Amino acid sequence: MSAEERRESVIRAAITEFARGGYNATSTEAIAKRVGVSQPYLFRLFPSKQAMFLAASDRCLADTRRVFSEAAEGLEGQEALHAMAAAYQRLIVDDPDKLLMQMQMYAAIAAAEASGDHEFGESARAGWLQLWDEIHLALGADLGGVTTFLAYGMLANTLTSLGFPVGHRVWSGFYPSAQPGA
Repeated sequence: MSAEERRESVIRAAITEFARGGYNATSTEAIAKRVGVSQPYLFRLFPSKQAMFLAASDRCLADTRRVFSEAAEGLEGQEALHAMAAAYQRLIVDDPDKLLMQMQMYAAIAAAEASGDHEFGESARAGWLQLWDEIHLALGADLGGVTTFLAYGMLANTLTSLGFPVGHRVWSGFYPSAQPGA
């Protein structure tokens, strides 16, 4: 396996480990074990635990952007909105580590910012802004639409994180195409 392929394995493993344990509770040893490499080798691929976390955060946001982009391809306005909403719901149900990684990313950045480390969140903020821009374009530069879409997305994150299954009454306010069986 090449160094680049190994790096990809580390990013995937880091998403899983950080999603389940958060930044502070996840050891680089656990990531190395999941990949099947030594800790020293892990640090040849990434200079620090923070670099691994940021790479995992970047990948998580990039994967989410890709899901939205693919869902909205060739669509505009409300059709794009409904397609992206349904695709996101499938993503967080089918791959809950993506959702949990997002939540851990927000928590880790908030903790870092509170302690005065403002650089930690720069990469994630840049990735999130790129996500916002792409949704904004997909929805025809509708500021209200992008705000509503992202508000529903955060609600979906919260409901899923709290363990509410899709189809529970708390999901009833979602876009029709995001409803089970729609």
